[in-house]
Amino acid sequence: MERVNPKVVGALAMTAGVAGAVGALCAAAGVGARHLLQRQAATARALIGKPLGDVAPDADKRYRKRYGDPVRLLVLGDSIAAGLGAEDGSGTLGARLAKKVAKATHRSVDLTTGAVVGTESSEVMAQLDRLPPAYRADVAVLIVGGNDVIHRVPVAESVQHLTAVVERLREHGTPVVVGTCPDLGALRAVPNPLRALGSRVSRQLASAQAEAALAAGAHVVNLATVVGPFFISNPEEMFSLDRFHPSALGYRRTAEAMLPSVLAALGVADTVPFGHRIPT
Repeated sequence: MERVNPKVVGALAMTAGVAGAVGALCAAAGVGARHLLQRQAATARALIGKPLGDVAPDADKRYRKRYGDPVRLLVLGDSIAAGLGAEDGSGTLGARLAKKVAKATHRSVDLTTGAVVGTESSEVMAQLDRLPPAYRADVAVLIVGGNDVIHRVPVAESVQHLTAVVERLREHGTPVVVGTCPDLGALRAVPNPLRALGSRVSRQLASAQAEAALAAGAHVVNLATVVGPFFISNPEEMFSLDRFHPSALGYRRTAEAMLPSVLAALGVADTVPFGHRIPT
């Protein structure tokens, strides 16, 4: 079957957020479905827009100062890692994790967020480069992949960049927790068949990320498994205004889901639940 015109796909892929994902996924369909997919892309653009802007709330500070002996927590990756969709800094993923780590360890937590909205896997290394040369984290959390799917980055290329970041952090003695690419099938604003295609592609990337991250020495959290069901069953509460990024509640659930691996990486916990994997 003939492929969709690349010019059409490229034009659609330039649309922000979910609409970008819709356009990119058109490349996977045949010409017989092209007009349907284009109509779905237009619908997604109209519904979603870009109400959150491009900058996540600032959450970097010391949490639970009274505990002392701070844990240095570094958060890297894309808009989910940055916390876009939270109403303020306290609702971001980094802040939620910082408070939970402090409670579990009875230590203060110094949060440093290197994550940037719109980041692809190839751009995470630059986030490390922007840190002070002497900075060393006690644990790093990395979430990336959604934008790779949206912009049709080959899985092998995405995984190569992810591996390089993990290896660099590990060379500096920093334990790493990788949250794999979320399941784009949870995005209700994207109609089927595109939602199903998005789910398939994002899960393929997540699986490849998991194996590569484990091989490089990182802890892995399968976000589609440990928190994805909450987004599927309660989308109105778990998603923010753009129906693409988590809400404050969505970030709270995500932080709760990732916490066991973060504590394991810090040496505080010996075991992790289903959906988490420890490097051997």
